[in-house]
Amino acid sequence: MPHPIIFDTDPGVDDAQAIAIALRHPEIELLGMTTTYGNVDVATATRNALLLAELAGQAVPVAQGAAGPLVKPRHPAPAHIHGANGLGDIELPTVKGKADPRSAAQFIVDTVNARPGDVTLVTVGPVGNLAAALQLDPGLIEKVRQVVVMGGSIREGGNVTPVAEANMFNDPDAAARVLTAGWPLTLVGLDVTHRCVLTQSHMDRIEAGQGRPLGRVLAESYAFYRNFYREFLGIDGCCPHDSCALAWLLRPDLFTTARGHLGVATSGIAEGQTVFAPEGRGFIETRWSGTPLVDVCLGVDGDAVSEWIADTLT
Repeated sequence: MPHPIIFDTDPGVDDAQAIAIALRHPEIELLGMTTTYGNVDVATATRNALLLAELAGQAVPVAQGAAGPLVKPRHPAPAHIHGANGLGDIELPTVKGKADPRSAAQFIVDTVNARPGDVTLVTVGPVGNLAAALQLDPGLIEKVRQVVVMGGSIREGGNVTPVAEANMFNDPDAAARVLTAGWPLTLVGLDVTHRCVLTQSHMDRIEAGQGRPLGRVLAESYAFYRNFYREFLGIDGCCPHDSCALAWLLRPDLFTTARGHLGVATSGIAEGQTVFAPEGRGFIETRWSGTPLVDVCLGVDGDAVSEWIADTLT
């Protein structure tokens, strides 16, 4: 049975890989993409989302969303990781299409209300668009099929601070709202995405399987991204963070999860940290167990997920 999804994204090299999966996989019905700042500014994110759909030969609505965090100042985009244009600073063709006139939040509300109980929200950047959609229609928590969030870290530690993952740190106030809203939610965080590595061999298969021009963009932007991983993390390849969210949606058998309560630190030295209290475990106070129950990914067959990504795009 196909999964109708809205893909909330800030493309981003690993976002581009995930978008290619969403555009290609027969079990995904891509209803639209919503864009946010994060890896790039929001206008660049929108341009990249439109471009990737065009390169795949598909007409997909793209609605522009959050340009910055709800409360805190916006941090500069990580050009050293994704390039200033988000796709490894490679030369890109001109985009022909235009964004949907609606805001990302309104697009989410309209699409979910048109198909109540059917739509999955997959978000792989800062989650301000989902927080704004909840503000427009709090009833969304009862209308979505599920919510998959790529972000956070339970045991792994952080990637932009000692304890915080980038998407959570970029907008912790929005994350605190989204992760505790009470809708059916799964967190796919660094505990599993850091166990998956796309190698050059994988990317060679992907480039050949996609063909030009999309295969060229994926392969050349990967080269830039891979250099970052090699220099800063000593990994020969890259972690396909955002594709892991789609892997969990379609191949949950490759993951192990735990159920419990999530919270997000919104200020102080632990800003952006996700705090997880397992279901049924008592602590010295009850404050950590006061939020709705969610699922978090704690384990993964990383090799199998990486192979699944390459197979899907080959």
